[in-house]
This record gives sequence, C-alpha cells and structure tokens, in this order.
Amino acid sequence: MTITINGQPYDLPADMRVSLLDLMRERLDLPGTKKGCNQGACGACTVLVDGERILACLALAAQYDGRSVTTIEGLADGEDLHPLQALFVQHDGLQCGYCTPGQIMSAVALSNEFSRGAPSSVTPDLDVPATPNREEVRERMSGNLCRCGAHNGMIDAIISYLSEYSR
Repeated sequence: MTITINGQPYDLPADMRVSLLDLMRERLDLPGTKKGCNQGACGACTVLVDGERILACLALAAQYDGRSVTTIEGLADGEDLHPLQALFVQHDGLQCGYCTPGQIMSAVALSNEFSRGAPSSVTPDLDVPATPNREEVRERMSGNLCRCGAHNGMIDAIISYLSEYSR
C-alpha cells in the first residue's frame, strides 16, 4: 500500500492505527501540517486529498492508499510562494503562524469549491453559483480557528486571491 504526498510516493505503515497526521509529521519529516487540538476542532491539520480538504488528525493513513495528499510543503514552487501564501503575508493574515498552514490549505480547497460552483450553508440561491464575499468565505473557513485573531487579514487575503486567480 502506498500514498503519494506532495508528488512523492511513500509506503504506508504496517500499523493501521497511524493517523495521516502522525505519518507525515513523525515518520516522513513533513512538519508543516500542525497538530493543534488533535480532535478535529481547530483545522490546524488541514491537508488536501485529491483536491478536497480533510483533517489529517482524524484520518487513518491506511484509508488513503493510492490517493494523493498535498500539504503546505507541496504548495509552493521551490522558493516561489503559492499566491495564497504571498497574499496571507501581504494582508497580515498570520500572527503566531501556527494555524496558517491549515488555513491556507483550507483556502485552496475553498477556491476549488467556488470554481466548481459548490454552495455553502449561507449561499442564498442554490441555482446560482455563490459569490465569493466575506460571508461565504467566513462560513467556508469556519472549521479553521486562529486564536491570535488574524481572521480579518486571512479573509482579505482569500478574497483578494479569489478575485485575482479563480474563475
């Protein structure tokens, strides 16, 4: 059984109880994904699996046999930051930075959701693609917490990204 993380194939551990988060952080030396609450409540461990966001602390690595995982380490292109990473810096969307990788990965997934016209629970009309406004972004990012209070800068960065890079 193998899993692909950031384009690199890895053998899955024989121990089926290993979480995806622990596999990446403790066995594969990929510390960018953070262990926050380890209960699925904070979103610090958000990664993408085949382009969809999941909480790595709640996922068993064995569940993702043959799947493709993207972490914050796989988002940048060498020394060039992903545009969302650069916009988080530009809009001061980080303070201590601990939640930032999960926030950025969730924002990438949010962009994918808008691109395919997926509604959220605050989308007013399900027959019309959602408009990427502050209310939509807040709702779609509600699973990611920042205890430093950088949410406004993060939302500004995400809206800037959506207006510049998506659709």
